[in-house]
Amino acid sequence: MELICPAGTPAAFAEAVSAGADAVYCGFRDETNARNFPGLNFSREELSQALRMAKPKGVKTFVALNTFMRAGDERLWYQAADDAVRLGADALILADIGLMAYVAERYPKQRIHVSVQASASNVDAIAFLVEAFAAKRVVLPRILTIAEITKLARRVKCELEVFAFGGLCVMAEGRCSLSSYATGKSPNMNGVCSPASHVKYRQEAGTMVSELGDYVINRFEEGQAAGYPTLCKGRFTVDKDDAYAFEDPVSLDVLGHIDALRDAGVVALKIEGRQRGKAYVAQVVSTMKMALTATADERSQLLKVLSSLSEGQKTTSGALDKKWR
Repeated sequence: MELICPAGTPAAFAEAVSAGADAVYCGFRDETNARNFPGLNFSREELSQALRMAKPKGVKTFVALNTFMRAGDERLWYQAADDAVRLGADALILADIGLMAYVAERYPKQRIHVSVQASASNVDAIAFLVEAFAAKRVVLPRILTIAEITKLARRVKCELEVFAFGGLCVMAEGRCSLSSYATGKSPNMNGVCSPASHVKYRQEAGTMVSELGDYVINRFEEGQAAGYPTLCKGRFTVDKDDAYAFEDPVSLDVLGHIDALRDAGVVALKIEGRQRGKAYVAQVVSTMKMALTATADERSQLLKVLSSLSEGQKTTSGALDKKWR
């Protein structure tokens, strides 16, 4: 299986290539990119340099244009697609079907990958994207079991990619309005989930209080690690109990399911983490690369390495171990 690795900066891109990535995905420094944060992402010249470094080493570059176009402002997305194709991107990762149509019609030879933001998770949806836009690969939402992935792989005429490690989103991919509600900034259209400009920390009666916009997200006792405040990973009072109502602060890790995913028909594993530093990228990529050829016993040791890099120092295999219906 291909190992698809994140790069939020040129330095992280270089680390991913050195650590053994088969492909690196990145985005431009604007709203076409679902990781549109200050200090991250690529100018056109930086992407050009990254491509010139990667291609001789046989490493592919995928450009994520994975937000949804705003009516009247489509030119920003069209220009980003034009530039990515001109620079030689191996694939464009797209969510908006209008942008897929633009790329398919204007650049019929350009490889299109369907972003997880498109939330394509059934045979009919995937078949439509393949037939209408000649999509070559679909990145599946992080809500499917291995049995469900296996059934899809048998019936669709494109490659399937799944997330293997990193941030876990349990919301309907590409349809989350929580951040928009709290901050006015949309992860799906502005590319910003829980923007730092709306994050605040303050001390209150010996506890650290984290806020997003006007909302208290969590409280931490002295010495307790304080996580970044996102609504979906907030701790709230529900039925008089304080609990993580939507999702625990924990990272996805499918290391124990690599063989099953390969058998299911998955062709690529994707690491999340374009907001993380180059040291994180180097460690996770090299560890996952070893895991792809390791024995089951060896993988258990590698699992410990990844756990130390996870959010909240905890990991989960998410829906892959789902026991409910």
